[in-house]
Amino acid sequence: MIFIIKVTTNKEDRALEMISAKVHKHNLNVYALARPHGLRGYIFLEAEDRESAEEAAYNLPYVKGIIGKTVDYSEIKNMIEPVLEEINIEKGDIVEIIGEPFKKEKAKVIRIDKPKGEAVVTLLAAVVPIPVTVKLDNIKVIRREKGEPGENGEESENENIKKEESDDELKINKDYDEPRGGLIPDDY
Repeated sequence: MIFIIKVTTNKEDRALEMISAKVHKHNLNVYALARPHGLRGYIFLEAEDRESAEEAAYNLPYVKGIIGKTVDYSEIKNMIEPVLEEINIEKGDIVEIIGEPFKKEKAKVIRIDKPKGEAVVTLLAAVVPIPVTVKLDNIKVIRREKGEPGENGEESENENIKKEESDDELKINKDYDEPRGGLIPDDY
């Protein structure tokens, strides 16, 4: 049976530790304790019967009481089991950091570590490119690179710009007549 225990908001972790310590000390028939992320003021407790649950939570600071009805696992499954989201961030993307301390800064993704849920980015506003590691849930994609050079026979926008600049330089160099002789004048 799964019971819902009402606790003081923002003291869920402390209440969970106290209940756990009491369960171990008195050898109660409590199987699991859970504090779901995002659910404030409540703890889930799985116990054999109501007496074990009440004894585990009785007379502890931060614990306000047990809610009368029990819940099935199917009702709380979405709160306890993590949902794997498809990570849609790629190397070369321009992202905005939405978490502190670089909030609202734009950056370019250098590397992604999907198992850890982290990305290494360089801040675009920084003069010197310094790699910064941020959590994937603290960034959002603003602009995606068109494609890497050599990928599907396409070239990125930056490569096209560099080619145009080098063509312009060649035209300038063809029009320029180099003076005869060396850099030092003859009458020196």
